[in-house]
Amino acid sequence: MRVLFIHGAGGYLEDQEIAATLRTHLQAPVEMPQMPDEDMSVEAWATIVRHHLTGLGEDDVVIGHSFGATILEWVLGEKTWAPHRALLLAMPDWSPDGWDVADYAHPGPGPQMSIALHHCQDDEVVSFEHLALNAARLPSATVVEHQRGGHQFEGVDLGP
Repeated sequence: MRVLFIHGAGGYLEDQEIAATLRTHLQAPVEMPQMPDEDMSVEAWATIVRHHLTGLGEDDVVIGHSFGATILEWVLGEKTWAPHRALLLAMPDWSPDGWDVADYAHPGPGPQMSIALHHCQDDEVVSFEHLALNAARLPSATVVEHQRGGHQFEGVDLGP
């Protein structure tokens, strides 16, 4: 098993700790491409994600954190990709009920794979209320609430 991890906006360095935790808990190599801070468009990030997804197999896992989870939702919904599961961590809701940014609000359809939405109740960046909004849009997703861990999932076991 391999892991493709898409970090959050401006979070390449900050999200290294999450990537290291994933390596430990999943006991698998974690690939984390550096996403462009200078172009935060869905397409700029999606192009890079698509490139990395093409090399993955059925047993591999894709994980996105915050804005990276948003981009994964867009790309994974485009077609059926080889990996069978994805974890979306602290994903913002961009609808009018969430942060209300139309450019990032995913129009659907949702990904055709096993999805788990993870969010910490004490997230100081993306409020915990976003979890319920995302769960309503992705009704087949498994919802995993963590009492503590903040936006960076500090001390949270994200293993299987």
